[in-house]
Amino acid sequence: MNTELIKNIVDYGIISLLVLMSFIAVMLFFERLFFYRKLDVNKYKNKKQLDIALTKNLTFIGTIASNSPYIGLLGTVLAIMLTFMTMSQGDIVASKIMSSLALALKATAVGLVVAIISMVFYNILVRYTEVLESKYENQEI
Repeated sequence: MNTELIKNIVDYGIISLLVLMSFIAVMLFFERLFFYRKLDVNKYKNKKQLDIALTKNLTFIGTIASNSPYIGLLGTVLAIMLTFMTMSQGDIVASKIMSSLALALKATAVGLVVAIISMVFYNILVRYTEVLESKYENQEI
């Protein structure tokens, strides 16, 4: 594989995918927040219907939170491969090696940032669902 291709896959492919995942998580977070704020729990006939409405898109945010570190790790592995390929070609120039290693760390960092943000969003939304379900249960009594 061409070293420039690997660099572009990590720099543009992996990191762009992580940025897209982050954007989706933010969009879904705000969609859920607006939904929760205008929600009237009295409109639901039973708790199961309410639960389905409350948890919509939460799985997707949780999936982003749990998988973004792995996608960042994939970028790290590819960038480390790039480093080894550069070194194996006899091109042991410190600037090229450090550039490849920096790319690896960048992929890891972006994956972790996306995971942390998504997990915070997920936990906030789960708390909202718990509060709204409690309000529904207390109102039925």
